[in-house]
Amino acid sequence: MTYVIGEIGQNHNGSTDLAKVIIDLITKPRKEGYFDIPFKGMDAIKLTKRDLKYELSDSQMNRPYNNPNSFGKTYGEHRDFLELNDEEHFEIYLHAKSKGLDFVETLCAPSCLSMLKFFTPDKLKVASRDLTNLPLLEALAETKLPIILSTGMAGKKELDDALEVLTKFHEDIAILHCVSEYPTQPKNTNLNTIPYLKKLYPQYTIGYSDHTIGITAPVVAMSLGAEIIEKHITLDRGMKGTDQAGSLGPEGVYRMMRDIRIIEESMGEEKIFIADSVKTAREKLERSIASNKKLLKGHVITEDDIHLLSPGNGIKWTNREEIIGKTLLTDMPSNEILLMENLK
Repeated sequence: MTYVIGEIGQNHNGSTDLAKVIIDLITKPRKEGYFDIPFKGMDAIKLTKRDLKYELSDSQMNRPYNNPNSFGKTYGEHRDFLELNDEEHFEIYLHAKSKGLDFVETLCAPSCLSMLKFFTPDKLKVASRDLTNLPLLEALAETKLPIILSTGMAGKKELDDALEVLTKFHEDIAILHCVSEYPTQPKNTNLNTIPYLKKLYPQYTIGYSDHTIGITAPVVAMSLGAEIIEKHITLDRGMKGTDQAGSLGPEGVYRMMRDIRIIEESMGEEKIFIADSVKTAREKLERSIASNKKLLKGHVITEDDIHLLSPGNGIKWTNREEIIGKTLLTDMPSNEILLMENLK
């Protein structure tokens, strides 16, 4: 089953209560409408933890940041407003766990590992921008926790360099195809990278971190073999914040999860066969050998006497030699199915 991560990221807008509401909404029990089938929702939520001392240069942190999505006069103030401390992350972790969700953390500096004093995330995520941050990768790998890598800003060399560092400690690694364009244009999404990664790195779990608008790309990614799907989620796409518009609200989460779970059931096996569910339709609609004219008792059947009509509970054309040359035991009206019990 596809492992689906709802990325809250900074869409909590600095509020633990808002993060909890988002979790409550995405874990609300839902059913597929037409067949009334309950389906499994998201498997995990993800938050991001930064240490602002290790984010940007002083000049960048102090630059004016005056736009509709700003939470501070400078970019540093903006970032500080959106940061939750370790205890707040722990509070949200407990809430996610109470709802049966895994908890994934993107940690952006080795110092962020301080939160492990409070709790242990189920998985650690490396943001695309940090794939080349090899000291961070080493610090995360030393925890021996499962690692998820996003490739949004990486080529094969950068990915291989990262894997070389991580595999010194363990190989519980997932690689997510990702394009760091917000939102990602369809022409740049390149979902065929997913089967490419599966061939190139068969020892790792391969998935997809989506930044496109809508649900089409993650659903198709799953059908291409992505075992992990990550998608930004929010309470309301119209809320203040740079990631909100490109995220899924509760109804979007429902539609994406409905489609992913339906496709999981729909994939089936690599063979052709007659499913039990179509036997009724087959009997009703398929064709059987029938008389094409009125035939009298004692008549010897020839191929000129027969054609094909529904239902399909009689003799098939491929078996017509079973009745040609047989003698009718009773009169047979035109356009009726010929059965072996009528022949000798």
